[in-house]
Amino acid sequence: MSDQDDAYNVEISALRSLSQALSARKADYTRPSEIRIKIGSWNVAALDATEKDLGSWFVEGEGVERSFANLHVGPPAPKGEAEGASGDEDDQATTQKAESPTDGVPGITSEGDIGLYVLGLQEVVDVNSPTETLLRQYDPTALNKWKKVLGNALPKGYELVAEQQLVGLLLLIYASPAVAPTISSVSTTSVGTGLLGYLGNKGAVAARLLLGETTRLAFINSHLAAGAEKASLDRRNWDAGQVFSRTKFDAVDDGGGTLDEWEEEIGDEDFAWFFGDLNYRLEGLPGDDVRRLLTLHAPKEYVKRRTRGPIPSDRAEGSAGSVLLREENRKPVDGAMPQSVGTSTGSDDDGEIVFPSASSTPTLPDHIDPRSDPASMLTTISSLLPHDQLRKQQALRKVFHDGWCEGPITFLPTYKYDVGTVGIFDSSEKKRSPSWCDRILFRSSRGREEYERRVKEEEEARKKDEEMKARGIDKASSEDDVLFDYDPETDGLDYGDSEYNEDANTSLDVGPLLSIGPIDDKVRQDFYNSHQRIVSSDHKPLTAVFTLSYDAVIPELKSKIQQEVARELDRAENEGRPGVTIVVDSQSNSSGTDGVRNAVSGDGVESLDYGDVKYGHSYLRGITVANTGRVSATFSFASRPAPDGGHDEICRPWLSYRLDPLSKGNNGGHEQGILNEVVLEPGDAVNISLDLLVDDISLVRALNNGKERLEDVLVLRVQDGRDHFLPVRGTWMPTCFGRSVEQLIRIPEGGARGLLNRQVTGKEDVKWSAPRELFRLTAAIEEMVERTVAEWGMTQNVGEESPWGASAGWPFAEDTWTLIDKGQRDLCKYYVREALDTDKDLLSLFPPSTPLVEKTEALASTLVDFLASLEDSLIPQLLWSDLERGLAAREKSRRPFHDSEEERSWILDTLAAKPNHNISFVFLTTMLSRVAAEVAPSRQTDPMSPPSSPIETSHKSRAGTRALSQDPMVARRQLVERSYAAVFAPVVIAGSGSGGRGAEDRRREVVEVFLRGKWDES
Repeated sequence: MSDQDDAYNVEISALRSLSQALSARKADYTRPSEIRIKIGSWNVAALDATEKDLGSWFVEGEGVERSFANLHVGPPAPKGEAEGASGDEDDQATTQKAESPTDGVPGITSEGDIGLYVLGLQEVVDVNSPTETLLRQYDPTALNKWKKVLGNALPKGYELVAEQQLVGLLLLIYASPAVAPTISSVSTTSVGTGLLGYLGNKGAVAARLLLGETTRLAFINSHLAAGAEKASLDRRNWDAGQVFSRTKFDAVDDGGGTLDEWEEEIGDEDFAWFFGDLNYRLEGLPGDDVRRLLTLHAPKEYVKRRTRGPIPSDRAEGSAGSVLLREENRKPVDGAMPQSVGTSTGSDDDGEIVFPSASSTPTLPDHIDPRSDPASMLTTISSLLPHDQLRKQQALRKVFHDGWCEGPITFLPTYKYDVGTVGIFDSSEKKRSPSWCDRILFRSSRGREEYERRVKEEEEARKKDEEMKARGIDKASSEDDVLFDYDPETDGLDYGDSEYNEDANTSLDVGPLLSIGPIDDKVRQDFYNSHQRIVSSDHKPLTAVFTLSYDAVIPELKSKIQQEVARELDRAENEGRPGVTIVVDSQSNSSGTDGVRNAVSGDGVESLDYGDVKYGHSYLRGITVANTGRVSATFSFASRPAPDGGHDEICRPWLSYRLDPLSKGNNGGHEQGILNEVVLEPGDAVNISLDLLVDDISLVRALNNGKERLEDVLVLRVQDGRDHFLPVRGTWMPTCFGRSVEQLIRIPEGGARGLLNRQVTGKEDVKWSAPRELFRLTAAIEEMVERTVAEWGMTQNVGEESPWGASAGWPFAEDTWTLIDKGQRDLCKYYVREALDTDKDLLSLFPPSTPLVEKTEALASTLVDFLASLEDSLIPQLLWSDLERGLAAREKSRRPFHDSEEERSWILDTLAAKPNHNISFVFLTTMLSRVAAEVAPSRQTDPMSPPSSPIETSHKSRAGTRALSQDPMVARRQLVERSYAAVFAPVVIAGSGSGGRGAEDRRREVVEVFLRGKWDES
């Protein structure tokens, strides 16, 4: 595993620790909250105009048969409350609002009372169409239509927070203005279980959302396999199992930025709702008997007019779609049959089902609860529910048995009706048996955990029973604590029945509906009913309203607690971890302290700001690392990949570091001064020197051109502790070194330092015929050599050998210098470079006591460095290629130049292609010739000079084709010229060092020929 992987794992671990610690204090930043959730489910059978009824039943709460609206809420309402407003208000299936749509119907709430509207639709397109099923898994036309209708019907400000479609399945979730900002981590998905087990004509669409940063809610809208046969029942169970196993949600953000590692599935949420057209039927009863039994109640509660004229309704004039029929103003009486109605299809001579008048219909006293009437509709429903396939499959633990609950069913079956009718079941040739196909189930995590606990206890009891039977004990004694007569074949069913016991769910003594009562009191179902008066589909819409209690995060409190937890974790962690403190020394012991600034980094460590940084000058700063912890600390500087993709590096090449040898600390047994791993005991400290030096000419060019900056960050890594980051920076001072001739001739007066924050692009006007720095250096060297030679003759003892007398390369070869101390030599050259860059007198920065010979040597050495730094050389590669080819051709053809003058003319003609380079070359060689004449005159002119004697050359060179003169003075002059040519040929001509010895001789010849005098034309 790489270091980056280790760092990532440590970071994730730390985040989890913070998240866990924050979660432990959840009570400090959460407050109890409550939300009402309204869920609606409707199979619209792909019929036109069904969307026009959506607002009336799902939002307005219309279409509920008021005769049974209060049957599910326990004790009868006080007199007058049960009736509420007249039935005219909810007879109309339009989006127009009644004056008081919520009067007298519990669970149908007013605007703004609902926090979440959850709508699940089935068959919004024809699922039996191969085009829809095979080719169009997602039809945006249907989705947009229903979104628009529901958005217009909802109160102002509700926001769509989730949507998902799969062929005919559609799930829409809207949140109120107060709830929407508290919803996060929304994830939607779909699972197809239809044709081939994967197509979307059957299946589910699901959404998971996080409420208040604490509570996961899951909503699953499903359409399972149809059919009343045994195979269809098995397929429904299989479909449901596929939905549970294949539904996957994205990981949840816990609010602190940490994501769970794995996807979530159904069962990971806190509360879940599973609803839709589940298609479970009534079995074991003839369909005709079921219809006949239910129709006994329908004429007393519903009216269908079969006249040739229009059907009366409260719909807005001109509207199309479903029709809701108005019942006469009367109080219904369960069990009383109207005299004119004998069967469900009975009618008078006019083809009309006649509703009895209030005066001819017996009524029950107001104080009698209709649920105690054995002939009431509720009692009839209770007698049918034991035949409901869903409840039987739950009891057998085949589906929806692990904690799923359903409120008491006190409404007529939701399927199947003649479209456009109220209370008329399927009269087609198939005459499908009425069934509660449409359902809304719910579950809490506590309910699921309780189920799992009881299953575990049951399994443990089963194992104990098997052990007892294996020992030959069939029955337990009365003193035994273990129930040995447990029968797993029957007791298992007892538990399965306990949650969905028909009597428990339909008993008239259940009181207010708390379906999961003792299991979880966080969720309460307030309403569960169908909308019988919505007649635009063969299914009746189904709604349920839930009140959910949960703990919601208060963002302001959470932020405060999070800061407290982070500080506590840091303090606890730091007390047991190694810790060091870094102190940046405020003083520098380098000679260049100009512009040094101090700053504090974000890590709390003072940054190393070297201030103004100049070429070739060293800047030294120091830091102190002290162990301020309670345990030993081992630290080192961490390496990281180089910016250019090279080998890993600890710092940039212009920065170096060393351990102070006087520091107290164990350097891990490594070479003294080289910082590898340092071990500090508590209270110990170590000093580290950091030296900044820019002397690489390629870096100088990049800095001059603004392509590089003097910025770096050192990472001081403490083993088992935290990293410390030490920023390092400097401000680059532009220099004439490292530039091209084309750039230098465009630098105005004031020197390169005047280009601070600017670059020379080559588009500026030409200011000079040759680099001004070259003018100044050559002129100063000529003058200083003349003065130095003169001063030497006046001040030195007779017979004492001069530097130029001892070595032919003086003053340009550094090994001929009289100043031996390297630090002093570098400082002298720094004075010259600084004067060049600031356009000052080249000798102005030297201390007055500096000898002339040292100043001369510094000027000469700086000239060599300057020429070597030129980006394009005085003789560029292209010109040198022409010269080299010409010289090689003459050598091969044995056509030497007649004299030096001819050779010089030929060379200058070639260099004329670049006039600025040509002029620069002439200036340089002219100066060299004059200096050579000054230090090695061809005739004895100074009576004080000692007799000529052979002198030492400072550079190894071949004699070439020209032999030394027999005249000692001329020979001495020749040696000087050859030494100068050996020094300057590599820095003046591009490509030096390549081409072999013959090429080197030609380079020296090109320079040397310009240094010869007429005396050397032999």
